Amino acid sequence: MTAIEELLQRHAQASNLGTPTIQTPMPSMQIAIVTCMDARIKVFDLFGLKHGEAHILRNAGGVVTDDVIRSLALSQRKLGTREIIIVQHTQCGLSTITDDEFRDELEKDSGLRPTWAVEAFREVKDSVRQSVQRARRSPFLPHTDNVRGFVLDVTTGSLTEVL
Repeated sequence: MTAIEELLQRHAQASNLGTPTIQTPMPSMQIAIVTCMDARIKVFDLFGLKHGEAHILRNAGGVVTDDVIRSLALSQRKLGTREIIIVQHTQCGLSTITDDEFRDELEKDSGLRPTWAVEAFREVKDSVRQSVQRARRSPFLPHTDNVRGFVLDVTTGSLTEVL
């Protein structure tokens, strides 16, 4: 059985599929969380979140890219969010590669060099600082006063703010 088939089977057996008590796509805490796609990060558990409280945006590295800015602009301008928390983490796969080596690999395998940045980094704190600055400086985001960045230690679960 493939992973998709297993997930579809779980869906068919699930009893609580919807959120009928949540009537709006606007997050009740008016916050957006940007974090990594790493499967070890349990965003709801990390912050004690309930469904409907936050927008959660995930990508490789938890990096604020143009596409994340696009989603944050919609989140703020159309769905009422006012705060952004950026959470990157220790032992991230993006800290084990370089942009050029990954682009070279993709070009070798596909014949095309990607136009997008990989956003690899060596020091997670530097990557968090860069993402925070990108969000704060974006002309598309009207609410940039409360943008904060953190590093999650995936071993201990502790959060450290990056200033």
